[in-house]
Amino acid sequence: MKILTVVGARPQFIKAAVVSRVVACCDNVKEVIIHTGQHFDKNMSDIFFEEMEIPKPDYNLHINSLSHGAMTGRMLEKIETVIKKEGPDVVVVYGDTNSTIAGALAAKKLHVKVAHVEAGLRSYNMDMPEEINRILTDRISDYLFCPTIASVENLKREGFEQLDNKIFNVGDVMLDAAKFYSKKSSKKSSIISNLDLQEFVLCTIHRAENTDNPKKLQSIFEALNQINKNIKVIVPLHPRTVEKSKNIKVKTDFTIIEPVGYFDIIELLKHCKIVLSDSGGLQKESYFFNKPCITLRNETEWIELTENGFNELAGADTKKILKAFENLINKNIDFNVLLYGDGKAGEKIVNILFSEFSK
Repeated sequence: MKILTVVGARPQFIKAAVVSRVVACCDNVKEVIIHTGQHFDKNMSDIFFEEMEIPKPDYNLHINSLSHGAMTGRMLEKIETVIKKEGPDVVVVYGDTNSTIAGALAAKKLHVKVAHVEAGLRSYNMDMPEEINRILTDRISDYLFCPTIASVENLKREGFEQLDNKIFNVGDVMLDAAKFYSKKSSKKSSIISNLDLQEFVLCTIHRAENTDNPKKLQSIFEALNQINKNIKVIVPLHPRTVEKSKNIKVKTDFTIIEPVGYFDIIELLKHCKIVLSDSGGLQKESYFFNKPCITLRNETEWIELTENGFNELAGADTKKILKAFENLINKNIDFNVLLYGDGKAGEKIVNILFSEFSK
């Protein structure tokens, strides 16, 4: 069996590495990896691949810094060329980026099977490009690998059981990754000692709906300033967002640091008291490391976190953020609830695909 994997950002590489490690142990499975280049990241050097134990891409398309249409179109064209050359049995795509939909479209138009990892997620916010990408990718995928019961139910409600595809609840590949890398992070990262951190709050802000809206960014910063009066707030912030923050009328009293790598974020998650974030991935990772999370959005695709009290939605509203913080900071939460499988999602995905293509 030959798998062609399409990825376009660091988080996708980490997810794909879960499957790649399983593939590496299989004699009859070969994987070819395409990096679209969607998120240009200077940290994705040779050291990144070596430290993270991630296979280097076989193809790098270097497509980034374009509009959604131009980016997706160029990816579609280049991925199609690679598929024709490599002749894979199945194209595997992850998540909800432009790389995801481009990979799925290119494969489907060439009559190559498509497997979507993280299928069935819904935020029900069609203003988010990610929501459009994930819905369209689900619709044209042959194998839908869902991370949760809720994502399976979403697909059933949308009539996917009547379509020509197969739905599997395999659990979340990010849980596999968290378990694997958490054993290594304390040796690979010195961020806690470097910053001399004791008791602190971790916050990340990266979504355009927050960073590109001065009013929302100011509201979030005001809440962080209030929280910082009682407990130190650490915010890894992209230079672009730092630059945008100069246009808002609020002084930042909390600690801004440069963006951090995956080992650093794991260590920050392990040692913090609580997380505030607009990241979908970090909402789950907070749960993986037994930390409550305040989501700086009005909706989440990870509804089981809010339903079980691990997560509160606060949007960019200062009062709501502070109220959620007060609710969660000292709340006694039982994290012994398995929401995302058993940490063997990668193994299940490869076994299912191998079974399908060895018939």
